[in-house]
Amino acid sequence: MKRLELFLSFILVPLDYLMIILAGITAYFLRFSDLIKGLKSTTIVIPLDSYLTAVLLIAIIWIVIFSWSGLYNIGGPRKLVKEIFRVILACSTGLMFIVILIFARRELFDSRFIVLAAWILAICYVSFGRILVRIVQRLLYTYRIGIKKVIIVGANKTADSLISYFSQNKSYGFEVVKRLRDFDLNTASELAEFLRIKEVDEIIQADPNLSKTETIRLYDFADEHHLSFKYAADLLETKVRKTEFSELAGIPLMEVKKTPLEGWGRIIKRLFDIIISLALIIIISPILILVALIIKLESHGPIFFSKLDDGSPLRRVGTNGKLFRYFKFRSMIDKRDNWRYNELADRNLRSDGPLVKIKDDPRVTKVGKFIRRTNLDELPELFLVLKGDMSLVGPRPHLPEEVAKYEKHHKKVLDIKPGMTGLAQISGRSDLSFEEEVKLDTYYIENWSILLDLTILMRTPMAIFRKRQAE
Repeated sequence: MKRLELFLSFILVPLDYLMIILAGITAYFLRFSDLIKGLKSTTIVIPLDSYLTAVLLIAIIWIVIFSWSGLYNIGGPRKLVKEIFRVILACSTGLMFIVILIFARRELFDSRFIVLAAWILAICYVSFGRILVRIVQRLLYTYRIGIKKVIIVGANKTADSLISYFSQNKSYGFEVVKRLRDFDLNTASELAEFLRIKEVDEIIQADPNLSKTETIRLYDFADEHHLSFKYAADLLETKVRKTEFSELAGIPLMEVKKTPLEGWGRIIKRLFDIIISLALIIIISPILILVALIIKLESHGPIFFSKLDDGSPLRRVGTNGKLFRYFKFRSMIDKRDNWRYNELADRNLRSDGPLVKIKDDPRVTKVGKFIRRTNLDELPELFLVLKGDMSLVGPRPHLPEEVAKYEKHHKKVLDIKPGMTGLAQISGRSDLSFEEEVKLDTYYIENWSILLDLTILMRTPMAIFRKRQAE
């Protein structure tokens, strides 16, 4: 999902809120304008401050109603007429709420004119705001900002129609960067090379005549390379857990959703990460300073482990295989990291997969052993969470040399940001086999919820002090 699409979807909430408030204020001043007073005399006096307080509270409830009405669903583009119709239904539901409120607390509103005017104005203002957002989005698309780069697979008229439609409608936000007639093994290999030099966001399988083998191969390819996958309806019979319907050029398409962490799920998780990580950094700052001082006093070397033995920056693999700068408190003797692959290779407890865990690691200092045991060495990751490279909850941070050895199904864990803690960490930590770890992380990715994140965070302190094989 493109950041522009997420941002514009997110901005609809405060925009709708402001438009609802504006509608209420406009209705108030319209009611007491000279024009209306001339048409209808009134002795009604409604204090502006109490009125504004009521409008602010009612606007919040209307936003909740809008959410229930599906006005903040993030997915395929909807026709403007359908969206305006939803706005009318949502505002009408909000009107019914106000009517009920009038019966319950008659002192809030004494003017039916204000209520009806606010309802009509809310429909107009909210609709105008959403039209404005669409205009901005289409304008940005014409400047190639936020467009989705797609690969069309198919040799039929459906594929031709999609390519023609995207070409003629630049403001729709799609650019076809490649077309494939089929998807055999040679095509898959060629496309993998193409992705090394060209950015691609999604694959659209437009030909219903592709064999099931090619269709599944195409799906697996998109999954492995972290691409969104859309297909003509009724093509997939396996591997599809969650789908979303959309329509392009009059053609029904289904998009495979890899995780609930798309759209609003991603926004909610990011806001959660920012708020909690910032709060924790402030709260535990004395601990961070203390650990840093102890590390500096105990052994020679930097406070943070942020560089490899050859002096190059330490990196981890993040979302969709992208590298990011990584650091944590140094727990080992300086410049001994590479020993894990040479001098200490025979002590590796994780021979079942690409990971390396050393038992009785001689590189670890006395202070390092303690901060590893209590996970204090990983507290600086909070800054990476705040920055956006990591999340509070997710799969473990991946080393580039480990990812290079992953099999296809292992790369599923790269669909989301790595986390400070995760389902695998609280379920056995380093004592799990690599395959068990991948299964748990895959389950988390496919079944994410904010409640699951909270559960994992609450169970993390207990998992830290559980006995394990390698520290």
